[in-house]
Amino acid sequence: LRHRHRARGAWGETTGRPQGARSRSDPAGRVTILFADLHAYLDNMKAPWELLELRTRYYENVIKAMLESIGVPLEKLKFVRGTDYQLSKEYTLDVYRLSSVVTQHDAKKAGAEVVKQVEHPLLSGLLYPGLQALDEEYLKVDAQFGGVDQRKIFTFAEKYLPSLGYAKRIHLMNPMVPGLTGSKMSSSEEDSKIDLLDRKEDVKKKLKKAFCEPGNVENNGVLSFIKHVLFPLKSEFVILREEKWGGNKTYTDYEALEKDFAEQVVHPGDLKNSVEVALNKLLDPIREKFNSPELKKLTNAAYPNPSKAKPAEKGTKNSEPENVVPSRLDIRVGKVISVEKHPDADSLYVEKIDMRGVESQGMVLCASSVGEPRQVEPLDPPAGCCAGERVYVEGYEDGEPDDELKPKKKVFEKLQADFRISEDCIAQWKQRDFLTKLGSVSCKSLKGGSIS
Repeated sequence: LRHRHRARGAWGETTGRPQGARSRSDPAGRVTILFADLHAYLDNMKAPWELLELRTRYYENVIKAMLESIGVPLEKLKFVRGTDYQLSKEYTLDVYRLSSVVTQHDAKKAGAEVVKQVEHPLLSGLLYPGLQALDEEYLKVDAQFGGVDQRKIFTFAEKYLPSLGYAKRIHLMNPMVPGLTGSKMSSSEEDSKIDLLDRKEDVKKKLKKAFCEPGNVENNGVLSFIKHVLFPLKSEFVILREEKWGGNKTYTDYEALEKDFAEQVVHPGDLKNSVEVALNKLLDPIREKFNSPELKKLTNAAYPNPSKAKPAEKGTKNSEPENVVPSRLDIRVGKVISVEKHPDADSLYVEKIDMRGVESQGMVLCASSVGEPRQVEPLDPPAGCCAGERVYVEGYEDGEPDDELKPKKKVFEKLQADFRISEDCIAQWKQRDFLTKLGSVSCKSLKGGSIS
């Protein structure tokens, strides 16, 4: 199993969606878990170099705790760090040998679904697939295991390892579990995943926000979590509900549960509540283990909280200005259900919006023309986006949004001053595109307009 240090570890990432997981089976049935610390640094420097050691220790402890929580014996597990062998003379020479036969096209294509894609990619991202291929040889593995997002790197390894005189390996893949927001799970989108150390209130909050539209089984992260995580562990799933709604029901077949949900026999609220109970039973032993002073200290050191800056002394001004960046805004894709005239105004409207399968009231970002007569168009996400998917600004993908925007701080207003529509009708902030995972956010025709 291979782990890059991108997030604190999530059930979707470590079971359903391991990022380039590698496994090795020998006649004794042993498994090697690779902490790919060097890879984490190469992938757009997602893990700072000075934190690699701490995060490797964190991951070893959290993965052991996770496996113990589901009854997996640890005697046959072997933990290896990438830097234990990837900085050796032999490995480095093989990197050079491989780079002499791999084309830029093949390297970029291999990492397309794994390495973070940016407008101006770094050379490190092109090295990444080659290192993962060489790991198979240097770990002396029989097979590598990962999500289907790894298939291009697996194909790359099968093509290029023989050119260095090394054997092809077996490659095994599992499905990708969608994030709770309905789109691809992302370590940079906090609400899309359940972290292994999330508190019970965090689990409740994330599941409450999760996309779970009545009768909709497509891109339903809650159902997918049951299918790929909970059912394989217990071979059954219990829907918990009050007697007046039919009482508890035990499913021993996932397809039967999915069918009942599609036919709206199972309510999204009951589904989420049942997942919350089952998930907390799995997380409780992990939380308990990490409640020790030693592991608390390790967690805080590996993932320091940037928000816990030392407050300014009373009566003095903070020497550092507040960092107002787009990642502080929680902008989401939504489906407008209805538009009604505001009862107390001539020009304001109340809009009902479908967000993650929950009908709510909210504000829609629109493009406005410059000059008269004033024209207004809603911003359009790329085709295929799901309600609830996060919209971010290019270069600010990894930040966490504020839990609440304080009116006095005027964070939205300060950022909105630099919102514009480009000449290509792309929504931008300081000439950086508004993006989802499927591409840029745009409007139909209002070139050079403002966004409000």
